[in-house]
Amino acid sequence: MMIPKLHYISQGNTGKEHLENIKKACTSGAELVQLRLKNLSEKKILKMAEEARKITAHYQTRLIINDHYKIAKKIKADGVHLGKNDTCPTIARKHLENWQIIGGTANTLEDCNILVEKKIDYIGLGPFRFTTTKDNLSPVLGTNGYLTIIETLQTNISIIAIGGITTQDVPDILKTGVHGIAASSEITKDFNKISLFNKLLNSPSQQEQVWNPNHKI
Repeated sequence: MMIPKLHYISQGNTGKEHLENIKKACTSGAELVQLRLKNLSEKKILKMAEEARKITAHYQTRLIINDHYKIAKKIKADGVHLGKNDTCPTIARKHLENWQIIGGTANTLEDCNILVEKKIDYIGLGPFRFTTTKDNLSPVLGTNGYLTIIETLQTNISIIAIGGITTQDVPDILKTGVHGIAASSEITKDFNKISLFNKLLNSPSQQEQVWNPNHKI
């Protein structure tokens, strides 16, 4: 299962703003968006998730629901992202369809090992640097943190770097072996950043070197 290299995590002061930002992300070329609503009732989150599903279906963008795997199942979202204190991925997997992906949050090698054992589809590993998007932030990893964990982990599961990442950080982060990145504030401030992120994530220098302008198709 191919996991997109760029994940946009929704932001907004209201559910409506989250939906508006998801639409902007879709129109700007996002392949995957995650609906991340906190401090709302499950009923309200379901309503917002249904709306988000309509938007993402229209643009053929993948939709991941944060935390609520039952909602992800009900609206036929592409998957769910589970935080450290959310439902165990093994339980979520029993309820979800086999085509629905499960991502999990990790900060340490130990967290990653637990998620690998639970056979999730991708690991959101962070934070890369300090960010105000999340309360009770775990220790910052930086590129060295990613390098150490990825070298030790030796897994085929996609690692997605997260936490205060800007477009300038992408080349260095990719050198650590991560599969891709997740961004929230950086994209919400300027949705044009999506095309720049996509370009940086999908154009490794090796590919450019291989291309031969004289090659006849």
